[in-house]
Amino acid sequence: MKQLLVAFLFVLFSLPAQAQNRGLPDFTELVEKQGPAVVNISTTQSARSNGRGAQPFPFDENDPMYEFFRRFIPRQPGMPGAPGAPREFESRSLGSGFVVSTDGYILTNAHVIDGADEILVRLTDKREFKARVIGADKRTDVALIKIEAAGLPTVRFGDPGVLKVGEWVVAIGSPFGFENSVTAGIVSAKGRALPQENYVPFIQTDVAVNPGNSGGPLFNLKGEVVGINSQIYSRSGGFMGISFAIPIDVAMEVQSQLRANGKVSRGRIGVVIQEVTKELAESFGLSKAQGAAVNAVEKGGPAEKAGIEPGDVILKFEGKTITSSSDLPRLVGSTKPGSKVTIQVWRKGATRELPLVVGEVADEKVATRSSRGAKPAERAANRLGLVVSELSAEQKREFKVNGGLLIEDVRGSTGRVDLRPGDVILALITRGESIELRTTEQFNKLLAQFDKSANVTLLVRRGELQTFVTIKGLPDRRTE
Repeated sequence: MKQLLVAFLFVLFSLPAQAQNRGLPDFTELVEKQGPAVVNISTTQSARSNGRGAQPFPFDENDPMYEFFRRFIPRQPGMPGAPGAPREFESRSLGSGFVVSTDGYILTNAHVIDGADEILVRLTDKREFKARVIGADKRTDVALIKIEAAGLPTVRFGDPGVLKVGEWVVAIGSPFGFENSVTAGIVSAKGRALPQENYVPFIQTDVAVNPGNSGGPLFNLKGEVVGINSQIYSRSGGFMGISFAIPIDVAMEVQSQLRANGKVSRGRIGVVIQEVTKELAESFGLSKAQGAAVNAVEKGGPAEKAGIEPGDVILKFEGKTITSSSDLPRLVGSTKPGSKVTIQVWRKGATRELPLVVGEVADEKVATRSSRGAKPAERAANRLGLVVSELSAEQKREFKVNGGLLIEDVRGSTGRVDLRPGDVILALITRGESIELRTTEQFNKLLAQFDKSANVTLLVRRGELQTFVTIKGLPDRRTE
């Protein structure tokens, strides 16, 4: 009996340790096999200075390493910021990359080599090579460089599509210049859309990534590259538990175009879109929030030629469902210009299939917003708390519209909504129907038809842009 009790206790207390050991991955084999394909990249860029206010160290003032150097490394004669400093000096930056072919092609981030006069690649066997830039794509932050070498170790590629949230991943890179550093974590989320990043569905991880890791590979446990470490979210300049990687399938598509043409050609259809919220879906008569709402259509662009109109909701692009508005730029951008595709749109309570010829992305243009500066008229606000006026012929020419109502003042609770003086309300959307607004009387009559629990969606023009604005619930009063 005593022997059975001892055996039972042994099994009881040993199981958790065994289970824990089985649950923890071993990265050693992965690092041994894939580590030699990871490289350190340093760049040199000439800069001019008047000797005053120049950076004395090769780090930004927000970089944690800057404070270290400032405290412990004395300024030497000739160093920027020191007495007698030269008017020209060299700034240096560090990053990472990985070899994708045995003849010396290397992937990294575009921001790592941006503006570099010289790029130096250092391998794990201590060999160093000067690299030339094959091409860089700032929209995805992917760059392809080349060194003159042969028989190099290369990485293996995985499928980011089968990557699961919670799965272990490993980063190898050169944080703060410490070459071939290995960090590990899990996938926190997939398909992250970041501001101003329309073409990349980022992989979010909690892998420790710091300055110098940029351009380095993100591996799954099979030793396959699933992403390129590109960005971190930080309030301090250092790692705070959130990092983002470019999926490797996106990067490889970019590099194939860079290798063939030195640049990336992307498709475009010429629309301005926004996310379909629950309230917008209700206004459009959709059963659920999905697709990309079309705010504006470029005159003479592919979308206008195909018959797409402001107020449409794009549900599918070439048979692929648009779950979120961020899906559309990625699908369109990856389509070869000149391709003929079919777009499914939702219009007035029904779907329509429209054939479209994809255009090509040109240089980015920055839209400007006009400042109106009109003084609000001393008139009563309507049920929404808006003081509006009909557009004059001159204003219609200025705004490039055929109709609409100019907002002169925003009062009451409507002030919490994204409406402001100078906006032009073009249409009111309800139950899938878009009604163009021409007169204040027409607008007020339409508002009077809704009960106080209704949601009202307005198509608003602001400067060169158009957007949908939803107002949740209407006050009982009709004027203020």
